[in-house]
Amino acid sequence: MPELRDQLLASNDEFRKLAHEHNQYSQRLESLIQKRYLNEDEKLEEVRLKKLKLRLKDQMEIIEQQYRREQRIAV
Repeated sequence: MPELRDQLLASNDEFRKLAHEHNQYSQRLESLIQKRYLNEDEKLEEVRLKKLKLRLKDQMEIIEQQYRREQRIAV
């Protein structure tokens, strides 16, 4: 739901912070994926980044769900 995401990015500091972190991890992960071969440290970093991104995505989803609930109650 892009409109909801845009609303939360504009109005919710926590959501904006999580989205920013998620974007940073995505960029770093993309730079790792572009490499032909990864050394052991990079492989570990890749796994760690994927887990961090998932955790952030889950947190963002929780905020979205809370926002939707609040909107239903307000109506």
